[in-house]
Amino acid sequence: MFNEEYKKLLKQFHKLSDRHMLIVETDMSSCDVQKVVALSDKIRKAGNELVGLMRKNYDQLMHTKRYRKLLKLYGRAEDKKKRKVLANQLNEIQKQYNITWDFCRTSMIPIGKKYGIDAVFALTKAEDVWQGIEKCLYDNGKILHFSKYGEMPCIRAKQINRGIPMSVKDNKLQFKLGKSTFGIQIKDRFQTDEINAILSYLAEPEITNNKAIQVLLNETYCIDTYRPCYATLVPKLIRGKYRIYLHLTIEGKAKPKYDKYGNPRHKFGKGIIGADIGVQTVAYTSDTEVGLKNLSERGNSIQKSERLERLYYRAMDRSRRATNPQNYNNDGTIKKNRKSWKYSNHYKKLKTKHSELCRINAINRQLAINEDANHLRSLGDVFVTEPKNANKLMKRAKETTINSKGKFNKKKRFGKSIKNRCPSGFQSTIERKFKVSGGTYIEVPNHYRASQYDHTADDYIKKKLSDRMYYLTDGTIVQRDWYSSFLLYCYDYKTKDIDKMKCICEFDKCYNKEKSLIGWIKDNKIKVLNSGIKIA
Repeated sequence: MFNEEYKKLLKQFHKLSDRHMLIVETDMSSCDVQKVVALSDKIRKAGNELVGLMRKNYDQLMHTKRYRKLLKLYGRAEDKKKRKVLANQLNEIQKQYNITWDFCRTSMIPIGKKYGIDAVFALTKAEDVWQGIEKCLYDNGKILHFSKYGEMPCIRAKQINRGIPMSVKDNKLQFKLGKSTFGIQIKDRFQTDEINAILSYLAEPEITNNKAIQVLLNETYCIDTYRPCYATLVPKLIRGKYRIYLHLTIEGKAKPKYDKYGNPRHKFGKGIIGADIGVQTVAYTSDTEVGLKNLSERGNSIQKSERLERLYYRAMDRSRRATNPQNYNNDGTIKKNRKSWKYSNHYKKLKTKHSELCRINAINRQLAINEDANHLRSLGDVFVTEPKNANKLMKRAKETTINSKGKFNKKKRFGKSIKNRCPSGFQSTIERKFKVSGGTYIEVPNHYRASQYDHTADDYIKKKLSDRMYYLTDGTIVQRDWYSSFLLYCYDYKTKDIDKMKCICEFDKCYNKEKSLIGWIKDNKIKVLNSGIKIA
């Protein structure tokens, strides 16, 4: 009886505790690396076969008139009892068309055996496919996609003792995949601290688990146990060679990072930060600093890289058209129906260069986002911003319009800018960093309208999107994005609206900082996109 109660409490602790991931490179031999890549491709093929089966069932389900009608009724219904009845009816139809997790899981068993994949890896891939189905059923997903040739899905076993079991030998972590045994390469102090914490847990797991349960019962919070949960192998093609990385999921929060002198690498500030996150820029106002900069930018090289990425893609398109003229209409559009494609050696070389450049740009974006998020966390512990709207901005216009010159207006919106600058990724990183480090993340309600308010007139004045430098009613000229961040900085916790007294008291001090910032941008000839700041 005591054991059952202990297991329940331990299970509850595992559910409530935080988790983080340690990413390290493995020390596999070239022969083992090729085996991992081959296994990853088998998982891709098995996953595609399951996707084809589930996609066929999903298409049949969505062609059912009764199901579509029930979906509309469910969306309109407000009464909870009525919604519950409709939900049960929708679930029954899903069962009839084999759109269930049980069918997805059991269908993967013979597919996994066909490709010779371990049952744990096949089950994990089935979970990934089912997540895609759930997104189509209950979220904004539209279609279930196949994995392309060359894509390498991760090899994941959600149990530490199966698939990729872990052991300790000579005070080092060792992992096993099939008959191959491999270790990991530890390259910095952070990785060393994490590995030592895992080894200390594995040395006496029962004592650590008992302590965790006692703290949860007495003080109602979770301690960091550093229990290894499961391992994932991720193959990556870097500069023409395959490298295998191990993603180890660990229970608890990550260890703090230190520099080479032993000082904390990241500092946590106190105070409120108002930030206006645009499509390509971020403007912020804090107690000590104001800023306006491009998103996802490290130095000035990113714009050159983005341009080079486009040039490679255009060269690939020209090569593809030259070698496959039968697949294009006279006006340059692609013909419909099934087609066969031929690719020249020149095209393959361009594609390799383009893929490598895209990989480097993606890493630089992520590094830049993390650096900016850490800097903002050092300025304060309360982050105030507007809700995410990148998905809405990406959508193309539906209506065809004509401008004053008689030409058709472009339907495209901000898709390319969002792809290159990742505003939603930046906002999600900010949210995660502030919450994990004990800070507060606030998204203001829609009626806040920071971009429209004028504190000198105490009124909301609608502005054009093209008005980047804006005159307040008292004649003061302000940069629009920065002014929005200032109004977010003047957030009132009680009313959840703009604190008008704070605007009046703090404006002069913040405005002087903004003038100095714009002068510094002009002096250093920094191009801030869509800011309205003209550089001589």
